[in-house]
Amino acid sequence: MSGLAPNGNLNVSGAGRRARFTSSMRLLRHADFERVYKQGRRHFAVHLTVFYLPHQTGEGVRIGFTVGKALGGAVERNRMKRRLREAVRLSWPASPLALDVVINPKKSVLKVEFSELSKEIGRAFEVMQASQGKVKRKV
Repeated sequence: MSGLAPNGNLNVSGAGRRARFTSSMRLLRHADFERVYKQGRRHFAVHLTVFYLPHQTGEGVRIGFTVGKALGGAVERNRMKRRLREAVRLSWPASPLALDVVINPKKSVLKVEFSELSKEIGRAFEVMQASQGKVKRKV
């Protein structure tokens, strides 16, 4: 096991080695973000909103973060993204999901305890996994 598997599962090798978000795990194109916003489902939490949409390629979870200028200056926005990336890294789903995910934080992400933020992200992944299970049964 070394690095990240192409299917999006988080694999870490070596003692204390951190997993990274590779480009295959991130939403990068504006069109992908727009598709998730327009066609996807939403999960509302106290400190963030998660948009998600199953994708056809079946490569695993791809995640994008959007933090608008209304949420603060560059320092605050970057701090929000760092906190969210770490919470997602620690809560990464064990089962392979084929989802595109966009996370929109609220201003309170800067002040909330990290453990609470991690719980919200974990709960969002549980909801997405349950939702994907329902879709598979219908098809």
